[in-house]
Amino acid sequence: MRAVIAERFGGPEVLALAERADPRPGPGELVVRLAAAGVNYKDVYEREGRGPLPAPLVVGCEGAGTVLATGPGVSAIAPGDRVAWWAAPGSYAEQVVVPARAAVPLPADITEEAAAAVLLQGLTAHYLTTSTYRAAAGECALVPAAAGGLGQQLARVLARRGVHVIGTVSTEAKAAVATAAGVRDVLVVPPGGFGDGEQVAARVRELTGGRGVDVVYDGVGRDTFRTGLAALRRRGTFVLVGAASGPVPPFDPQLLAAAGSLFLTRPTLVDHATEPAELAERAGEVFAWLRDGTLSAEPGGRYPLARAAAAHADLEGRRTTGKLLLVPSA
Repeated sequence: MRAVIAERFGGPEVLALAERADPRPGPGELVVRLAAAGVNYKDVYEREGRGPLPAPLVVGCEGAGTVLATGPGVSAIAPGDRVAWWAAPGSYAEQVVVPARAAVPLPADITEEAAAAVLLQGLTAHYLTTSTYRAAAGECALVPAAAGGLGQQLARVLARRGVHVIGTVSTEAKAAVATAAGVRDVLVVPPGGFGDGEQVAARVRELTGGRGVDVVYDGVGRDTFRTGLAALRRRGTFVLVGAASGPVPPFDPQLLAAAGSLFLTRPTLVDHATEPAELAERAGEVFAWLRDGTLSAEPGGRYPLARAAAAHADLEGRRTTGKLLLVPSA
């Protein structure tokens, strides 16, 4: 089979397509023929060496496809079943070993590409808006990078709930995408334009009558952290869910007190969708959101496995909107 391998850590150029032996499932595992793999910033972190896996490694964690074989102890899933997953290392490959407990069986009306496009961000949007901070109708939320894969899905869920969503994007073209996803007020902030964040935060406060937002869902990290804190209302909640621009620098927790007794949390999907029953429940609601139009599975781009480096470069260069997919052929 063919797989995308990073022989060493570095930029997108370290990704290359190579031949590897077909895998065999171990106890509690599946081997799945890939239909589509999702491209995520988690994959970028792995490629750069910020993840737990040593190089060389097959990149990727999310995808969907058809089960080819099952290992000992697997009874609920059989060859021929269609499944999706969000936590299987080495997913940029024509055949992927997936832990059976992490596999989500696909309903007949959900395609493999739709599942690969929506599962990870959909699950993330679900736990962020139901378990981390359940923003309610009449409240206001700030979503940086609102035209990105997670940003769009968050905006859709929040807007459907009646939340006033303010989003930041880097271009006018992305502003249109964010608006279509349900963002009421879109702020165009060119790359590197956040600076100390005071002007952006001041504009957010204008849009909220001087009060500030109730919650910030931030997947950007370093570039937007100070802006988000300054945009919050007293006793508001900052949800840090990623670091697309780099990790947040160390800071004195007294800053949270001085800014209005703020709450700061850094949740992960691992702690919200690892147990099979919880994963199944959340995935079922994500698929329901997909059916009723709350979420969108329209990919922002499709690339063959051989062009994984281009997909990473486009993602990091902020040249895309929505979720990127890798497919065995395109």
